[in-house]
This record gives sequence, structure tokens and C-alpha cells, in this order.
Amino acid sequence: MPEQPAAQRAANFLEVNQGYSLEMAREEAQRCLDCGDPGCVSGCPVAIDIPTFIKYIESGEIALALATLRETNGLPAICGRVCPQEVQCEKNCNLIKAGKEPVAIGHLERFAADYVRSNDQTVIESACGQAQGEKIAVVGSGPAGLTAAADLARLGYQVTVFEGLHLPGGVLTYGIPEFRLPRSILNQEIDFIRSLGVEIKTNFLVGRTATLTDLSQAGYRAFFIGTGAGLPSFMNVPGENLLGVCSANEYLTRVNLMKAFKFPEYDTPVPVVKKAAVIGGGNVAMDAVRTALRLGAKEAVVYYRRSRVEMPARVEEVKHAEEEGIRFNFLTAPVRYVGDDRGRLKGLVLQRLTLGEPDASGRRRPVPVPGSEFEVEAELAVVAIGQSPNPL
Repeated sequence: MPEQPAAQRAANFLEVNQGYSLEMAREEAQRCLDCGDPGCVSGCPVAIDIPTFIKYIESGEIALALATLRETNGLPAICGRVCPQEVQCEKNCNLIKAGKEPVAIGHLERFAADYVRSNDQTVIESACGQAQGEKIAVVGSGPAGLTAAADLARLGYQVTVFEGLHLPGGVLTYGIPEFRLPRSILNQEIDFIRSLGVEIKTNFLVGRTATLTDLSQAGYRAFFIGTGAGLPSFMNVPGENLLGVCSANEYLTRVNLMKAFKFPEYDTPVPVVKKAAVIGGGNVAMDAVRTALRLGAKEAVVYYRRSRVEMPARVEEVKHAEEEGIRFNFLTAPVRYVGDDRGRLKGLVLQRLTLGEPDASGRRRPVPVPGSEFEVEAELAVVAIGQSPNPL
């Protein structure tokens, strides 16, 4: 897929992947073997009829491809961009057995959604079920809540989504940077869900604005709780309370919701630093370190406690980060943060690690190497080591 040049994109928040042209998409679709027992479908969490939508692209019937996608997935333009296809549908592509690259299912999914919108094509959606006459409340407007709302609306229920923040989308809005998921794309997908008859109420914190009991008394007969996993984890090492140490959740929320990506047009309280350190090896860590680079960091480094092989981040995200000049320091972890006399972060003390026996996750456990501590300078340290479900 065409991409922005690395040197150019490292200084802006425009989308990195540029998308297929119609010709590119049809050529890629022709690679599909149309297997009798398609492993790609079993690898898809929502069981999209992948061979059918790809065949529609091959024949140039893009609106039908999108209609097929939407039968089981209300967010194709989003999933085509951020789902980890390499460990789901594409992992099961039979072309791999022949030593070839799998069909780029995610790129084709994104193409179908983008092409129909940009060309103002009409998609004939499957009809919603008979009106059930019952109201259902969905708590949280993240990907789970939006998907549940769309599915319930199609079944004929009257659905209201209650969102505590001022914008819907959950982690799609506050957690994923613009260069991976443009807000215009996200808003279009949310508008589609609204078009199914779903009502979305923002600034409505269930439990404070109204309780589940209140909503039940207001006529809601069932509830879907999709409040997300936005409670950040920390390592509990000395110095975590210094100014300049924050969770990836907080950092990306400030950037995305408060529009730091449009600095200096928006004076958002996000530190612009020369040296940034990000702790972790997942997609959130990649988002944070690439964001710090775009906000002006001259040096942005990822510190991960295992090796490259164990990194949970998508291969594409790691590749993009390296192309943009992000440095990776594997088998290292912070043991304390160092502050100045004003309580501001000025550096990290890290320790070298080696890999021991596998832990409960099946990955080899990091083991500290005695006497291996070293110090690096940093004015910003973003902790991206995982998140837990938000408390109800």
C-alpha cells in the first residue's frame, strides 16, 4: 500500500497509509484463491464473509463489497485500519502455505469503505428487523458499544448509547492517533451507526448523571456495559510521581481529545520535549512514541523488557516507527525515575534484562542482570505497559 515518505510523515499527523486505488485493489483481490473452506473467515472475530467481499472488489462491484462487510461489521473503515489482521484473518490465508504473502484483507476492507464514501456510491443495506418496541441502553461508545448498538438496531430495538465524554468513540477517539485513524473516518463510521436509528448521548456518565436503576425506570429493558479498559498500569518504581512521567492513556488522550496534534493552533497542555522515553512494546507504546516524535521530540526511544520477537505490537507499526527514526532498546526496564530540584523528570535509571523460563503468558520471563544499571536523559516518560477495565 502506498505510504507517506518517512521523513515527511514524521513531522505531521496525516495518515501514513494512503490507501489503494481501484486498480490496486482489484489486482490484490485477484490473488484470493476463493478457498472452499476459507480459514480467513474462521480467523475473523466477527466472521466476515471475506471471499465474497473480495470477489466483489475483483469484479469492480465495490458497493456490494461494502454491503457484505457491513452484514457483520459496522466499522469496516476502522477495522481495515487498526485490526491486527496478521494474527487473525490474514494469518490463515492459504497463500502462506505456498510461500507467498497473504491477501491484504485489511487493506481491501479499508478500500471498500473509503471508495464508496469518496465516490458517493449508494449501498443497499440489509433491512433492519421488525421493530421490537423495546428500549436498550448501551453504556460506553467505544468499539464494543458501537458494534453492539448497530447489531441491536438491526434487530429492531430502540438503542441509546450513553457516553461519559464529550465525544463518542471511546479508545478510537482518545487512544488512537490521527496518523493511524483520521477523525474524519471515525466520524463517518459513527454517522453510519446513527443512520441505523441509534441515539448517542454524550456527557452522560452512567452512575452519576443517572443510574442503571434510573434508566430502567425510564423504560430501558436491557443494558450492554461496554465501558472499556482505560485504567493504566504502572510499575510502581521510585519517581513515578515526577512531572513528566505519565501513562500512555493520559498522554494520548491529551493529544487526541485536546487537539495537541494541531499545536500551536491549539494550546494543549502536552509537554514538547527534546528527549522522550516510552516504556512498553505494544501498539499503544508505538502510538505514544510516534506521537512524541511528531510533537517535536528530537530523540524518541522505546524501552521494552523483552526482545523484539516477543513484542506484541503489530509488525507494521514497528516498521513505521523504525522508518521514522524511533530507536528501540530491548531487554531493558526502568528501576527508577530521576527528577530535578523542581520535581520534574530529567532522566531514567534502567536495568538490563535477560530472558528466563516462560511465564503464564507463554513468553520467557525477563530476569534482571545484576550490576547492569545505566542512566539516560529524558524529559518525558510515557508508561505503556497495559491497561485494566475501567471500574464501574
